[in-house]
Amino acid sequence: MVIATGIGSYPGEGFAEALRTVLGELPDLPHLPELPARGVIAGITGRGLAVMAELGADLQPAGWRLTDAPGVDHRRARSLLGQDLDSLEEQTDGYVGAFKIQVAGPWTLAATVEKPRGDKVLSDFGARRELAQALAEGVRGHVADVRRRLPGVDRLVVQVDEPALSAVLGAKVPTASGFGRHRMVHPPEASEALAWVLDAVTESGAEPWVHTCAAGTPLGLLRTSGARGISVDLGLMTAADHDALAEALEGGDTVALGVVPTLDPATAPTDSEVTERVLRWLDMLGLDPAEVGERLVLTPTCGLAGASPSWARQALALLRTSAANLS
Repeated sequence: MVIATGIGSYPGEGFAEALRTVLGELPDLPHLPELPARGVIAGITGRGLAVMAELGADLQPAGWRLTDAPGVDHRRARSLLGQDLDSLEEQTDGYVGAFKIQVAGPWTLAATVEKPRGDKVLSDFGARRELAQALAEGVRGHVADVRRRLPGVDRLVVQVDEPALSAVLGAKVPTASGFGRHRMVHPPEASEALAWVLDAVTESGAEPWVHTCAAGTPLGLLRTSGARGISVDLGLMTAADHDALAEALEGGDTVALGVVPTLDPATAPTDSEVTERVLRWLDMLGLDPAEVGERLVLTPTCGLAGASPSWARQALALLRTSAANLS
């Protein structure tokens, strides 16, 4: 059975309402909504730092920076995550099934967080290793906390968001001055740090996915790093990407395919159009939807934070209907 889920982010500031929508529209694989409209502590970086263990951080005029101890904004980010999990626990009392949570990946954090004395963590070999290891340790605790709150969940997916990985590997991340670019990180190092986080997910009894909505991300590297699910935008795929996704499906891994617009479209696609697009893609790969089953998941092309609330709800309903058509 093909199923549907969201990427993570959602418009607005009302977490309880967003969660009710996700639980109602995505019954087969609901997820923890992320609402960046609530401020920087609720954005992808703030959320990732809230999960991170051992290291402290604080918010500076230039953005997040590592510190000796958690600053007030770091504590606020952790508190907000805890409040969201409290609400999740309350609304899902008695829930049985699958569930998905999201966390920023080590390379996206390294590309957006500064060292204590400035410039990105990405610029320092030791700092980026330390950050990745602290994130891996934090993920273990986070997964344990979610499992305690959701005892009826028999399949917990942890989606590691790496929108910056392509830029990290391609030496496209700007330096602090904005006049230069950080040196490229070579694939073996990128894979090692990502593997620490994905292994922490697996060792905690959850299912590790990696999501990227950036073109040029080497999908094969995600799988060799330990990802058992790959979440991508179908519209950005190259021929090599299609081959990698086919190998993933044939190898028993999950492919979460972005097929519904993230932002409000001028003309919304119908469920028949979405279904036909997915069928054409499967036909191109020589795969049958009945054979891939739940290993194929339909999603928006990326997070829905920039959408209107009405389109966000419509997009999730469209995904659910399209997945049912394919099933």
